[in-house]
Amino acid sequence: MPVTPPQTPRGPSRMTGVAAVPAARAATQDVDGTDSPGATRNFIAKATLITASLSVAGALLGLVRDQTLAQLFGAGVETDAFLVAWTVPEFAATLLIEDGLAIAMIPAFSLALARRAQGASGDPVRSLVASTLPRLSLGFVAVSALIIVGAPYVVEVLAPGLPEPDLAADCTRLTATCVLSFGLAGYCSAALRAHRRFLAPATIYVAYNTGIIAAMFLLGERWGVRSAAAGVAVGGFLMVAVQLPSLRRLLRSRPSVSGGAAEVRPMSLALLSSVLLFAMCRQSQVLIERFLASTLPAGAISHLNYAQKVAQIPMTLSLMLCTVTFPVVAQALADGDTERARDRVERDLALACRLVLFGAATVIACAPQIIAILFQRGAFTAQDTVVTAGVLRVYALGLLGQTLVGVLIRTYFSAGRPTWYPIGAMTAGVVATTWIGAGTVGSWGVLAIAAANAAGITVTAALLLAGLAQERSGRARHKSARRAEEPAGPSSFVFSTWTAARRRAARHSGSRGVPIRTRHVLSDLGRPLRAAGVATVAGAFASSAPGSPVAGFAVGCVTVTAVFLLLGPALGTQGRTSALHSVGAVTRRLRHGRSS
Repeated sequence: MPVTPPQTPRGPSRMTGVAAVPAARAATQDVDGTDSPGATRNFIAKATLITASLSVAGALLGLVRDQTLAQLFGAGVETDAFLVAWTVPEFAATLLIEDGLAIAMIPAFSLALARRAQGASGDPVRSLVASTLPRLSLGFVAVSALIIVGAPYVVEVLAPGLPEPDLAADCTRLTATCVLSFGLAGYCSAALRAHRRFLAPATIYVAYNTGIIAAMFLLGERWGVRSAAAGVAVGGFLMVAVQLPSLRRLLRSRPSVSGGAAEVRPMSLALLSSVLLFAMCRQSQVLIERFLASTLPAGAISHLNYAQKVAQIPMTLSLMLCTVTFPVVAQALADGDTERARDRVERDLALACRLVLFGAATVIACAPQIIAILFQRGAFTAQDTVVTAGVLRVYALGLLGQTLVGVLIRTYFSAGRPTWYPIGAMTAGVVATTWIGAGTVGSWGVLAIAAANAAGITVTAALLLAGLAQERSGRARHKSARRAEEPAGPSSFVFSTWTAARRRAARHSGSRGVPIRTRHVLSDLGRPLRAAGVATVAGAFASSAPGSPVAGFAVGCVTVTAVFLLLGPALGTQGRTSALHSVGAVTRRLRHGRSS
């Protein structure tokens, strides 16, 4: 009979069973060797530094990968065909590595670690691996085979107006292998991160992009753009290879306790389904983009792809801290310490949003220079630079929403229980993306698609933030007093709808996630948001003066940095506290946290 994880208690005095404070703390000590707040900050700082450094290396190699693709194949029919096939690894990465399998598996491994610390018979961690890995692997193999067989139909659904569907089908068959390799890589990453081992998981995109780049250079002349698809297949299995040694050492380092096999608590199917459905719904924005762009002239899909890859860099870097603190928030909820979890989430939001606002200001101000420096060579022309830079600027308008979604979604599932509200919020965003894109693509082309993406993800971010709003206890107001605050006129319907949605979200998802002070978070973002706006205008003006793209980029970056930091100050209370804690912890001796 499946046993679901226990409900998160409201306070230490109400905790019973396996969620009791001593067991949770024992699990923490088993993982990182200490329970002191200073050691936790040291661990977070060290793990974040390692993860961020290797993620930057992976992102840089990703840029080299895109530069190589642009240089060898340009932005035309062949590249469009490959990028349709690229939809498969994009989906697989989101579902199996980033927002899907990891969010479901990390709480499961954390629970197994807690039961191990309680002295359960056998080894709950090994038992969890034995009960889940074979079944998941069979599922990965089945999906890979299904995509390989149905590749022509997949291409027809994704991009019905594509000029070279046969080439896209060939590339799709090669990239379909990543469902298996990414699934195994994501499973290894979840297990290692739950054990607070971050070095090996942080190297996976370095290995992945290295495989793609090598395949394009070695096979590009003979296979054309199919070489890039072959590189996806090779790189996917390299992601597994770089993690297997660490995982094998981890599983062997703890001999089983006598007493037979440990009782395994099956993963909740509802939890896995809710996480994967959210990830699929989020990634469906890419399908909408490719579908709409396939009706535009050749090169539209390529321009969208190159712009999106550059725009995602600030968002990816801003979310590095959340990758490390996800197990920390889950552990705080297991301890029944909602206040500690809330403070951690609010600090993560403050720092992540400030980082992405600074990055978005830089990207928007220096977009033409960035694209020219990165891609304008070989088959990638000056006209391609102009179009891609325009798309990049529009994409960047949604970076704050992307970051908010990335931070907030982890809080909904940090307790290891299913919740369906995030899927509804993401569905609303996808509907907004579809309506805006379909209604404007005929007039604005690729810019309309990028604008629809930014608007849709912003809608989702707003709904997720509303769902975690902390209600004021003991301060219920009279209905007439609430009505007095409602705006008059047409906006009253929007206000009442938003209020009702927020209250329903609080009832249905508040107990599933971490309640945060929404007004405090939004007011704290006002100052850096205004600073980013002014910095963007100043940076765009400054970067356009020099004739050289390199000089323009340098001048623009300096201008954006100076204006962003001087206006305000840009860092408010939460952002300054989080930043100082991180910097201070990194500069001290980091002897407690283990991250390799």
